[in-house]
Amino acid sequence: MFSTTILKQLLAGAAIGASLLGSQAALAADYTLKFGHLANEQNIWNQAALKFKEEVEANSDGRIAVQVFPNEQLGSEMDVINSIQLGTADMTITGESLQNWAPKAAMMAVPYLFRDEAHLRRTVESDVGRQIEQQITERTGLVPLAWFERGPRELTSNRPIETPADLDGLRLRVPNVPLFVDTWEALGARPTPMAFSEVFTSLQQNTIEGQENPLSLIESASLNEVQDYVNVTDHVRSWIYVVIGKQKLESMPDDLQQVVRDAADEMQRYEQTLFVEDQQRLRQSLEESGMTFVDVDQAAFAEQAEPAVLESLDAEQRELYQAIQDL
Repeated sequence: MFSTTILKQLLAGAAIGASLLGSQAALAADYTLKFGHLANEQNIWNQAALKFKEEVEANSDGRIAVQVFPNEQLGSEMDVINSIQLGTADMTITGESLQNWAPKAAMMAVPYLFRDEAHLRRTVESDVGRQIEQQITERTGLVPLAWFERGPRELTSNRPIETPADLDGLRLRVPNVPLFVDTWEALGARPTPMAFSEVFTSLQQNTIEGQENPLSLIESASLNEVQDYVNVTDHVRSWIYVVIGKQKLESMPDDLQQVVRDAADEMQRYEQTLFVEDQQRLRQSLEESGMTFVDVDQAAFAEQAEPAVLESLDAEQRELYQAIQDL
């Protein structure tokens, strides 16, 4: 039987060997794609990225190597975007942050813009979605290859919330996004911008009474320990893109560009399957941990929020808002 020390040495050696093999594969390839993102190793986005790597390397006969760097190993989302623009990284996963360059990307996370998952999908695959992608490419130098649906943002609290009237001055943590602040004020809450890292302690100390985030963050932050209810507001449905640097993509011959695009299509299908399964798992996990899910009058929330939402959009964005509503 191996001692613990010997076993650790063997595992370390195996890890180094795998790293060296990956480096050798990259050296042997004609092209290397450095794919950095913020999700951790277990997240379905990282699983999808590894699927992309598998497809690209297999179907390019080793001419393209893909190196996946999860968990912000290449820096924050904005850091990686800047690195792609400088040519020191090649791919990432990003969303409405791109509105810093492409204002149409703001439509990717507007409260109560999408009625349901089907409406969101129609939008992404419509002319509106193509306009957003085109502006991103033109103004950022990033080419959207695939898109992932994100889990809807839900409201957690220690009292059930079924209508806007139930908010009644609820002290609510929101991210430092003016649109979110304005929307929750219009709904009757008292929104408080705060770093997410401070949320658990603030809830514990009753500095705030609620917060809003996708189920994945509610679970990973153990908010079940300080919140009783998940109120199914679905107030922000959104999506996110897997992007590649335009210069990098166009530096490859046409056949390899097609390999990359085909692999991205396969990655998107794979992630969608994982997403559906993960949403079901998350709800079950939170219910088992003691949280109660509350059905919300989403139509009442959407109606009361709309004036504040429209006020926050510029003329071009309001035009897109209406086009999306008409789909």
